[in-house]
Amino acid sequence: MRLAAMGMMMVAAAGAWGAETGAAAARSLGVVEQTLGNWIKLYRAGRLKGASGKHQVTAEQMEISRLRAELARVTMERDILGKATAYFAKGQK
Repeated sequence: MRLAAMGMMMVAAAGAWGAETGAAAARSLGVVEQTLGNWIKLYRAGRLKGASGKHQVTAEQMEISRLRAELARVTMERDILGKATAYFAKGQK
C-alpha cells in the first residue's frame, strides 16, 4: 500500500481532496483517479490495510518510488518517440 500512502500524502499536502488535486496525484502515481479516491475513502473509514509485517514507509522512500515511476514513464515516452522518428525518417527517403 505504498502508493496509497503516497497518494494520500500528496492530496493532504495540496490541501483538500479536489478534482484537480486528485487527478494530478493519481497521474503522478500512475493509478486511476478512482483508485486513489477509493484508497482515501478506506483510509478515512479506518479500513485501509497495509502489507502485514512491513515497516513504516518514509517520505524519502515514497519519493524514490515516485521518481522510479516517473523515470519508467519518461523512458517509455522516449522509446516511443525514437521509434516514431525512425518510422517517419524511413518515409522521407
